[in-house]
Amino acid sequence: MEINNFRIADFDIQIIFRETGVNGMHLLSSFEPFRIKEVSGDVFFRLTVDDTLRPIPKDRRQRIRAFDTGNGDTVVDRVDDGSYQYIIKDINGADCCLLQSNKDFSDCRCALNGNKNMRTFGLNNALMLIFAFAGAHKKTLLIHASLVRNNSYGYAFIAKSGTGKSTQVSMWLRYIPGSDLMNDDNPIVRIINGETWIYGSPWSGKTPCYRNVKARLGAITRIDRAKINSVEKPNPIAAFASLLPSCSSMKWDSDIYNGVCDTITKIVETGRVFTLHCLPNQEAAEVCYQTVTKR
Repeated sequence: MEINNFRIADFDIQIIFRETGVNGMHLLSSFEPFRIKEVSGDVFFRLTVDDTLRPIPKDRRQRIRAFDTGNGDTVVDRVDDGSYQYIIKDINGADCCLLQSNKDFSDCRCALNGNKNMRTFGLNNALMLIFAFAGAHKKTLLIHASLVRNNSYGYAFIAKSGTGKSTQVSMWLRYIPGSDLMNDDNPIVRIINGETWIYGSPWSGKTPCYRNVKARLGAITRIDRAKINSVEKPNPIAAFASLLPSCSSMKWDSDIYNGVCDTITKIVETGRVFTLHCLPNQEAAEVCYQTVTKR
């Protein structure tokens, strides 16, 4: 048995491998910047990787739905004791991971399947899912965004896939002095003692940016393609509606969904949610910077 400890967004987690023949930390190289020697107190969640794990009997679980993650389907079953079972499939429809969790996702187990790429995919997606849903109880969001830091503040950009999150961040990196990339796909937002923080994470999409860094949240800006560059601050309802689709959640679990909505509401109340109507050019970055960095 191999126990690995990590600190992600100031949460301590454990990943335990029962057998290390085909499974192990070689599947999770993006986690190495977050490694710690030992946990300091309560563990945020624990995941045990054990390929002897078997599905929960069908008479104890009910199919909730199968949802498309964009990289493959994930099948969700709710167990009669309130816990969950997931089957994570890759883009080819192959089963990569069987995941079982308790109700609050603090204690999870999974079995992996297939070659190294399938196991890496299944394990990473299981960990993202666990982190997002465990975080719902802790004023924590895993958001689909690109994140740049400037002057000790983090500026996250959200949008539909292909709309230009990474492009806008690249403009900041090129034209806004003092900017650096924190994460390019899945940063983490936490509210701690009334202050909002944003963190790098081990999940960064196609861009390998796995940085154990944090900053105060400067703004979350939704990108909207337009012919003229401008920035607006949406009303609270519109701000909530723009942010919700970028946050991992489960609408069928009222505790988790309400936790996510409560955290989004607190972020909206800070007045740091914007919409950038823009072209993919230098002026867009400059117009955005001049507006969203004002305090």
